[in-house]
Amino acid sequence: MRVAGVLATHYHADHVGGSLFGTTIPGLAELLEHMSCPIHVQRDEVPWVTRAAGVSEHDLVPHDSGDTVTVGELPIELVHTPGHTPGSQCFLVAGKLVSGDTLFLDGCGRTDLPGSDPALMAESLRRLSRVDDDVILYPGHRYSLASSATMAAVKQSNYVFESLA
Repeated sequence: MRVAGVLATHYHADHVGGSLFGTTIPGLAELLEHMSCPIHVQRDEVPWVTRAAGVSEHDLVPHDSGDTVTVGELPIELVHTPGHTPGSQCFLVAGKLVSGDTLFLDGCGRTDLPGSDPALMAESLRRLSRVDDDVILYPGHRYSLASSATMAAVKQSNYVFESLA
């Protein structure tokens, strides 16, 4: 196998590398030292990723919501879900949703960090509430016992969907 590209959910160092509380986390910059590949980010996230990860705008491929990146013959839909960060994005691929820090099985991403916005997070969660029930959610962190669940189960058990009604 070879790396054909990187899909970045958002700019935080625990997702793209950089400095976090004085600790350096390897990420995109270190990958690019070994190989050249496109890094797919949501357009609003470009300036944030360059600062956080220490990469150039030339290394990034900016996208809009609804764009598709194809890996082999597998299409991946990019879904802009701002709130946790301005350019947070999720990936919808083959009946699975990779949600980064936008949505967890129990809760959602924080909205008290630089660039976050509670109103945009609410709108993003409304958008995700319309994802088909049989889609399997894979969040960016495992904050619950299970590592994945159907969207039907998440919509039923996750308190963030109660406030959207």
